[in-house]
Amino acid sequence: MTRSIGFIGGGQMAEALIKGLIQAQTLTAGHIKVAEPIDQRRHYLKTTYGLKTVSGLEALIGEVEVVVLAVKPQVMGSVLSHLMDRHKGQLVITIAAGLPISFYQGYLGDTCPIIRVMPNMGALIQQGASALCRNQSVSDADLAFAESLFTAVGSAVIVEEKLMDAVTGLSGSGPAYVFSFIEALIEAGVKTGLSRAVARELSVQTVLGAALCLKGSDTHPALLKDQVTSPGGTTASGLYQLEAGGFKATVMEAVESACNRSRELGGN
Repeated sequence: MTRSIGFIGGGQMAEALIKGLIQAQTLTAGHIKVAEPIDQRRHYLKTTYGLKTVSGLEALIGEVEVVVLAVKPQVMGSVLSHLMDRHKGQLVITIAAGLPISFYQGYLGDTCPIIRVMPNMGALIQQGASALCRNQSVSDADLAFAESLFTAVGSAVIVEEKLMDAVTGLSGSGPAYVFSFIEALIEAGVKTGLSRAVARELSVQTVLGAALCLKGSDTHPALLKDQVTSPGGTTASGLYQLEAGGFKATVMEAVESACNRSRELGGN
């Protein structure tokens, strides 16, 4: 079912969704409208994607069936205070990090259908990982529609809201962990004599290839690791150093720390 969507906020993540939806032919530009206060950004979205853009949410709310809140958490309260008297009962989807559904219900009421989504940076290239949760007013059809929006820019899973902090710590913050790992590989390549350009190319492609070996497979990562590791070989030596440095434990602690910080920011 095709529905008209209104984005409140036209930043990078909103653009990633818009681009993915149009490229996947999930929606046409005619079904998408954006409220964006910055003139230059509004003009860019209009000319690049052929969208209808407006400067304020007042001109958008009455024209769409679904509202996507794509503004920073720090300004969400101000946006919701303007939205609460103009909202027409549409499905509301929020991609702001940290804020629980109860925060939105405080402005829009308990009967407002609200879906909270935690996307990640990969959505910018249609390779995102998103998790969705809903309140009791969201129908199965509404949830399926929302899921289709985020599968247009990667993969999507449905979770209970109590798990959203864990999602934030894992996939929301996860790209930064991977970038740090790739950075370390590059620096190691340079340290052992490779040019920075060659080290970068090899590091990025190695991580990408390894991830693609796992994607769509039921094989446990440990089994694939064993396939690369010969007794007494170079990989075994390198893995020993990772374990000696507490590599897996450090990664697990990083995810847990980010999860706990998400709980603090959300008041949980």
